[in-house]
Amino acid sequence: MAKFGNSIIRGLEIRDIITALNRAYADEWLAHYQYFIEAKVVKGIMKDAAIVELTQHAADELRHATMVADRIIQLGGTPLLNPKEWFTHTNCGYGEPEEFDVVRILRDSIKGEQCAISIYSQLVDMTRDKDIVTYDIVSQILADEVGHEEDLQALHDDITEFIADLKKSLN
Repeated sequence: MAKFGNSIIRGLEIRDIITALNRAYADEWLAHYQYFIEAKVVKGIMKDAAIVELTQHAADELRHATMVADRIIQLGGTPLLNPKEWFTHTNCGYGEPEEFDVVRILRDSIKGEQCAISIYSQLVDMTRDKDIVTYDIVSQILADEVGHEEDLQALHDDITEFIADLKKSLN
């Protein structure tokens, strides 16, 4: 634990920061797995583009989990040690893919990103002007999550537009 580094935190209890970060840590691991498995099972038109996007997002979520775990340790805490705890500490939950259609997978992934954006926005608000190090980390992750939502929404819109155009041309 960085005792002097932690002494610059003002107006927040370190244990509260650790608790919030462990919840985000659980979210990141579940998001990593969700993207990983969706990239394996996705089907349908333009699935190759979705696979590339989902695989990249899985890697990003794993990187986020590492960033959050490192900060938890810096604060003197311990990241969740048992994957079972991810399900009891998650903010956003885990949505098992029920339909493997590319449009449905993308729609579900967009909802997940929107939840992440909400959670990281709250963490940014919580740490602003109080814990600059955590603030910087969660701000970086928030920017990534906003980018993910945009990437997924653009791909979703491209696919649905293509399908609509194809239906028109067949009629």
